[in-house]
Amino acid sequence: MATPPRWWNWLPRCRGRSAAFLFAVSASLLLGSTAALFAWITFSPFPKPLPFSAASDLGCRPDGEGSWSVGVFYGESPLSLKPIESWGVWRNASAAWPVANPVVTCATASDAGFPSNFVADPFLFIQGADLYLFFETKNSITLQGDIGVAVSKDKGATWNHLGIALDEEWHLSYPYVFNYQDHIYMMPEGSKKGDLRLYRAVEFPLKWELEKVILKKPLVDSFIVNFGGYFWLFGSDFSAHGAKKNGELEIWYSSSPLGPWLPHKQNPVHNMDKSLGARNAGRPFAYNGQLYRPGQDCGGTYGRRVRLFRVEILTKDMYEEVEVPLGVDEPQKGRNAWNGARCHHLDVQQLKADQWVAMMDGDRVPSGDAVRRLVVGYTAFGAALALVVLIGLILSVIRCVLPFNRCLPLLRKQRSNFTGVQRHEQLQVYAKLRSLLGQMNRIAHTLRERVRANNCAGRIVVVIILLAAVTLTCIGTHYVYGGNGVDEAYSVKGHYSQFTLITMTYDARLWNLKMYIKHYSRCTSVGEILVVWNKGQPPNVSEFDSAVPVKIRVEKRNSLSNRFNIDPSIKTRAVLELDDDIMMTCDDVERGFKVWRDRPDRIVGFYPRLAEGTPLRYHDERYARSHGGYNMILTGAAFMDHKLAFARYWSKEAKIGRDIVEKFFNCEDVLMNFLYANASLSSKTVEYVRPSWAIDTSKFSGVAISNDTRAHYRVRSECLAKFSELYGDLAANKWSFGARIDGWDV
Repeated sequence: MATPPRWWNWLPRCRGRSAAFLFAVSASLLLGSTAALFAWITFSPFPKPLPFSAASDLGCRPDGEGSWSVGVFYGESPLSLKPIESWGVWRNASAAWPVANPVVTCATASDAGFPSNFVADPFLFIQGADLYLFFETKNSITLQGDIGVAVSKDKGATWNHLGIALDEEWHLSYPYVFNYQDHIYMMPEGSKKGDLRLYRAVEFPLKWELEKVILKKPLVDSFIVNFGGYFWLFGSDFSAHGAKKNGELEIWYSSSPLGPWLPHKQNPVHNMDKSLGARNAGRPFAYNGQLYRPGQDCGGTYGRRVRLFRVEILTKDMYEEVEVPLGVDEPQKGRNAWNGARCHHLDVQQLKADQWVAMMDGDRVPSGDAVRRLVVGYTAFGAALALVVLIGLILSVIRCVLPFNRCLPLLRKQRSNFTGVQRHEQLQVYAKLRSLLGQMNRIAHTLRERVRANNCAGRIVVVIILLAAVTLTCIGTHYVYGGNGVDEAYSVKGHYSQFTLITMTYDARLWNLKMYIKHYSRCTSVGEILVVWNKGQPPNVSEFDSAVPVKIRVEKRNSLSNRFNIDPSIKTRAVLELDDDIMMTCDDVERGFKVWRDRPDRIVGFYPRLAEGTPLRYHDERYARSHGGYNMILTGAAFMDHKLAFARYWSKEAKIGRDIVEKFFNCEDVLMNFLYANASLSSKTVEYVRPSWAIDTSKFSGVAISNDTRAHYRVRSECLAKFSELYGDLAANKWSFGARIDGWDV
């Protein structure tokens, strides 16, 4: 018989190897299945496309520093600013009605052939009607910060990326740009180089040359401002002895921005907690004769928010400032807002007497979020594994008694290989390991004695531990594989936009409505929610937990046609008609909005139906899938152009159809499909988007509008027959599932 290999003798001889192996396999299958099931339920089955269209597969990659982007704000005062979506700026070419923030992203640079992971630190330079924006762009290849530049000819709504203005061998950011004596200068942060450098534009905006090193200090986030007869240089030197990171600020003064610079008598003027705004956060500005300085609050995470300070005293010997309100509303949508987690830079400038424009950066996630998610996720996996081992010990399937004389194969080497000291050290290690393993075996024995799996109490303990392991597995799966938890919007031709959510309800469904508004108001592209109140006492809007404005339109009579009432107060072109008993993910909603913006002449929705046969009969989604297509979309969950759709619904031609809707108290959505098919120049008037999942909450409340499905379908089939006589044959076309390239209609 062959002698077994030597390494075999190093393995622990464990009793019940077969039982332990089966237990390990069973546990692996259980937790693996749990993770797969959890992912199937909670993760979207539709891969999110990269947010840029460049042929290169680089750019917009996950980055530990964040996913910064830039938005534009307007106001009659620099102390009262609102985002571009609040001003109703429309751009037809990109179906952005209105344009919404952010307006400059990593995709802006990546689409232009300059791969970028994020853009931040925006500084404006205004030349006539043209706005130039200089910003930090993190190169996706070198992972270094460069200075990019873009131009806007429509006051900041649309930006064209021009290229890289400045690229050095070290990291660059915070490109403070200013004009002095008919020359344009840039003073970027390059603290890695150990000094503060000033560049002059040779061919604005893309060609710059070094003018001079103005300070041999590694200053961070510096700016120069002309105020009170002097030029003042504000910056932070975190390398100084005793300086608090993100909490230190120093000032220098000079008669020229070219220097020489003299230190302020109070330097450092700030050396305090990082949350108090010492570090600069953009360009200072003067308003009504007073100077204002934006500062960073880095409490909790880097660049958490911008704080604004009014300078009270600025002389060579004294500096005082007081905090004032920033004048920009805090985002309410959490991670679904482009700046929901943090914003750390503001540049506000005057366009004309009563109009100011500001650029502000923002990020959805806090600093180090990717690392934190991995740490939490793998910690949860490790804890789940430990609990599985614990169950194995309780069930006595893991009962290893290690032969100590074989645990350390080094001891089996010839003694001549060791000196006396080495042999003594090895014996000490052996003794410590023997003691540790002995303690582990005693703990396992004690555990089995106290928790006996053959009685009721012991089984309960095992079940509780197993449930804890399953829960930890789900937590680990969520944090490691679930992404950053953001349901982002989709841009179309470089623009984001917003829509109005419309729902029709009445007093018996108020609990549905509260849950509905709380959920959907946090979706990125929802700009406003309009509640069409059909019956009963309407609630007060203060009862709702909403991240967007909520309006309640009380109707005079209970009618299904009320959902299509022409309403001049709707500020967006797109509306999502969504019944209050339908709950789906924000990502599903965003995908539907993206498809509608690609084809705003169509009804784009989530519930397909098929009308076919002689006479026409109304069929559900299951039937439509088994018969090769659909030709209707339920408007109880659909996007449409409210100006186009509502005008069609209330036209003279639709009068008889509306009377039929009133007669049956049904079929308003069927009528809308006929009106689109009858009036549209396009053969395809409807588009289906499959939701990841959708829940009908009315099933839990007993207040569903249509409880008898068969009767409901009979009425709809009768409507089909009548509408066909009035508006033509809807069944002439049928559209296949799975026709979209992105797979969103499978």
